[in-house]
Amino acid sequence: MAFVDLGAMVRVPRDDPPMTMGRTMRRVHPEPAVDVDVDEAYGGVTRAPPASRPWVMVTMIATLDGAVTVDGRSSSLGNRNDSAVLMATRAAADVVLVGAGTVRAEGYGRPSKPGQRIGVVTATGAIDIDSSLFASGAGFLVVPEGASTPPEVPTLRIGDGRVDLGAAIGALASYLGEPVSVVQVEGGPNLNAQIVDADLVDEFNVTIAPMVVGGAAARLSGGTAVSLRALDLAHVLVDDEGYVFTRWTVRR
Repeated sequence: MAFVDLGAMVRVPRDDPPMTMGRTMRRVHPEPAVDVDVDEAYGGVTRAPPASRPWVMVTMIATLDGAVTVDGRSSSLGNRNDSAVLMATRAAADVVLVGAGTVRAEGYGRPSKPGQRIGVVTATGAIDIDSSLFASGAGFLVVPEGASTPPEVPTLRIGDGRVDLGAAIGALASYLGEPVSVVQVEGGPNLNAQIVDADLVDEFNVTIAPMVVGGAAARLSGGTAVSLRALDLAHVLVDDEGYVFTRWTVRR
């Protein structure tokens, strides 16, 4: 069991990358194995949602010194195996939740998983509705009551002044009219900090990139709140480039 500061952990995602083969990955925990199937490692696991809401997982990448972005983006931190992990965790999720700033910075588009919905969390409703994310019908907004939103965009309104994330996650199935068992949260820092502070996270998938950034890059624990959570280490994978892929579950 490990205790870590999760005040504002964040992974800024990329668009769904092409379905290309990653390099060889090995498992070093719990049981050593070679040629690990990434889809099986992340998709072939049991996720038992709490009674009142779906299972929530946060997926991110960080350097050894904790930076999660370079020049506001994470794309230069990852490799093909990291992209494969992101694809595998997205494939395991029914719904993706992401902040509006991350959508703008990373240029979110249509998800590669058929039928997957992406909820964009925003306090103001200010978002480019002409993007392929919304044009494809996959995107919807999650806003507080009273926020101004384009009438043509599907919108879940919940919370007074700010989105009530616990209520929003619990309401996804009824709002979308379909079962929602697993939700993936993909940042940015404010959204992830709120999710952690509300004790809504069940799983963290953290890629450690073999590099240091320094400077003023956003960090894993860049928020002001201090939240300690007890975690169990579910697996550790490595590749030949020195990347380390960890999966942690929150002890309840």
